[in-house]
Amino acid sequence: MEKKNQNKEGFIPKHGGYRNLITYQKSEIIYDATIYFTGRAFKKYDRTIDQMVQAARSGKQNIVEASMASGTSKEMEIKLTNVARASLEELRIDYEDFLRSNKYEIWGKEHRFTQRFRELNRTPNATYETYKKALEHEQLEICANSMICLINIVSYLLAQQIKSLEKAFLEKVGCGTE
Repeated sequence: MEKKNQNKEGFIPKHGGYRNLITYQKSEIIYDATIYFTGRAFKKYDRTIDQMVQAARSGKQNIVEASMASGTSKEMEIKLTNVARASLEELRIDYEDFLRSNKYEIWGKEHRFTQRFRELNRTPNATYETYKKALEHEQLEICANSMICLINIVSYLLAQQIKSLEKAFLEKVGCGTE
């Protein structure tokens, strides 16, 4: 009688773990803050609300999908991670449009509030509460610029994640294992 394979985990490598990714954690904050912001900044039936919320959701959900796909396809993981980054870029532009159309300042990299936001971002295990004062500020200009700061941070981290995934993918392909 043949001995059956006793490997209960199967042949697909472990995958998931997206909740441990800083990019996921911060994209969840972006999603929650976008819902809060759009509820304050736009009239109830403004189509912009749906567009911004969907872009924020897409950023977050594509990180989840990428993580879940990682067990079977590194190429799909890379593509979905890039879709997450593209969705957040779309959202960043929406925040810039809001600022510009309302004649608010768009903070540059050297703006003192941008610098302060970067300091805040160094807080270990940051949550929505960490950023709440900025994201729910009474001045929409501060809220929108803070969102841009956070989106820029996540976009940078996703770019680094993609580079790392590409490198690992190319190393595997070079060995003929993918």
